[in-house]
Amino acid sequence: MKIEFAASAAAASALAVLVHDGRVLAGTGVDLDVAVGGALSRAMAAGRFTGALNSTQLVAGAAGADANLIVLTGAGDSAGFDDLALETAAGAAYHAVKLSGAEVLALDVSHLSAGQAARAAFAARLAAYRFLKYRTTLKPEKTPSVGTIRVVAADPKAAEAAYAALSPVADAVEFARDLVAEPANVLYPAEFARRVKALESLGLEVEILGEAELETLGFRTLLGVGMGSVRESQVAILKWNGGAKGKQPIAFVGKGVTFDTGGISIKPADGMEEMKWDMGGAAAVAGLMHALAGRKARVNAVGVLGLVENMPDGKAQRPGDVVMSLSGQSVEILNTDAEGRLVLADCLWYCQDRFKPKFMIDLATLTGAMIVALGLEYAGVFSNSDEVADAIVKAAPKVGENVWRMPIPAAYERHIDSPIADVKNTGNGRAGGSITAALFLQRFTNGVPWAHIDIAPTAWIKDSRNPTVPDGAVGWGVRTLDRMVADTYEALE
Repeated sequence: MKIEFAASAAAASALAVLVHDGRVLAGTGVDLDVAVGGALSRAMAAGRFTGALNSTQLVAGAAGADANLIVLTGAGDSAGFDDLALETAAGAAYHAVKLSGAEVLALDVSHLSAGQAARAAFAARLAAYRFLKYRTTLKPEKTPSVGTIRVVAADPKAAEAAYAALSPVADAVEFARDLVAEPANVLYPAEFARRVKALESLGLEVEILGEAELETLGFRTLLGVGMGSVRESQVAILKWNGGAKGKQPIAFVGKGVTFDTGGISIKPADGMEEMKWDMGGAAAVAGLMHALAGRKARVNAVGVLGLVENMPDGKAQRPGDVVMSLSGQSVEILNTDAEGRLVLADCLWYCQDRFKPKFMIDLATLTGAMIVALGLEYAGVFSNSDEVADAIVKAAPKVGENVWRMPIPAAYERHIDSPIADVKNTGNGRAGGSITAALFLQRFTNGVPWAHIDIAPTAWIKDSRNPTVPDGAVGWGVRTLDRMVADTYEALE
């Protein structure tokens, strides 16, 4: 998608203008309505479009307009109009004309600030994302025609400068979405590692640990998950040194199970094809590191990705096995489908031991219990630190991602105590499953300030109501963590 900033909508195929609740045209929409002889007002009066957020109305062939197609895009309540409302309006405008045949969509936000103009461009770009890599027979009429978004701004140069800080975040979200969308026969651990290794072009330092190195280091809970796969397990370590030299880094750890059959505790066949996105946590961390490097964030950060494939064969880990973790704690494996916490256990311990971070945040599509608890629109946050949890909870709503802080009561520790090992990898049945999973992870943090974000509900979506988030891979967490870093930690550098 080409993004450009201009002082006018000249030569655009379609022109979008904002409309607030009550059919109130915003900005130059008032003048445009006059120029077309009141055609916009008449069109609104004749239909049900009222300017409600995430709604649109098309007006075609209005005499006096520069564009053949005018998009009235709802901006909602003018008093509550903020960046997220603008993103929704811009995204909705794109969707209204994406299959129309129009090649250039102009978004007229010339009455808004340069920063808001940049935000409109950012939203339209996210809205335009499609994973069409394998669609070889898609008919032309089903292929989006819009190839250019022209943002009409009062000061195009200032808007373009503001967009320069947002464009790397869009790149990162798209990168994460691509990772999550790829099928598992294409994106296996080594290929995932190869793709993050390529991010060195942005200035990241990337180190890849293979199975021989992981065995020597003692990553036995992680390696145990991948024992049944012909694909080699790997750990990718990404470092961004944008802060003061020697200053304590912040750290992010991602679960990267590129396909999860459940192992010997095999999952039901129904829906198993979706388990290609069980690496959504690692994708989010990779996307975050992409964003920090792309916008040259003033912070030192580390990302650790545990990359495995969980398959059943004669070499696979069994229920009842006992494995020694990198931390020295023994783990009884009751269910091989509770594998993500085994991957994260070694990665968390390694991260805190090697990098001595200010805090660690892990992201994982960890438990179906999280979906039962919160539905499909909220991720759960578990933490031993109010400071870290509060930073996440404050950042998420600013970018339209929902989180809810969950408890990790010490009283539930007994549910993961094992009679033959230090800890077992599941609790007592389904009761509090996401909580006992978080408590398991906490045992491998060594007391470092830490938060766990269970993104099982949010990493993939089937019926998106957000115009900037298409169905499928969300890239959830990239924007939240990037905003958290910018607002809470980068500002301290």
